[in-house]
Amino acid sequence: MLAQTRKLLWIVAGVTALALAVAGAILPLLPTTPFLLLAAFFFGRSSQRLHDWLLSHPTFGPTIAAWRREGAIPRRVKFIAYGTMAASWGLSVVLGVPWPILGLQALILLCVAAFIASRPSPKGDSGR
Repeated sequence: MLAQTRKLLWIVAGVTALALAVAGAILPLLPTTPFLLLAAFFFGRSSQRLHDWLLSHPTFGPTIAAWRREGAIPRRVKFIAYGTMAASWGLSVVLGVPWPILGLQALILLCVAAFIASRPSPKGDSGR
């Protein structure tokens, strides 16, 4: 009984991390790759089927594989992240968010962008 409960908790954690990763693909302040890595870890502890599905997924799998192999983020993913962050900040300006908040948002986004830029692109990544 305890083992089944533990397995269910790992699955719930994996689904939650995957949902946050998907949200992170849309929301600029929420990272995608760390949540994908967490989902892979949680599924690896609970469900080989879900783990294999995630690693073979055409969108998520290559990002996880590149990170595991090289600590890398694909160039295409980097550009999407930069564009989403810039669009988010621009939308905040258009919506009239107060300047102190815009400054804080810009600082956080620049720190995230610097981290993303610091990661290598996978070997053989042509940016497509």
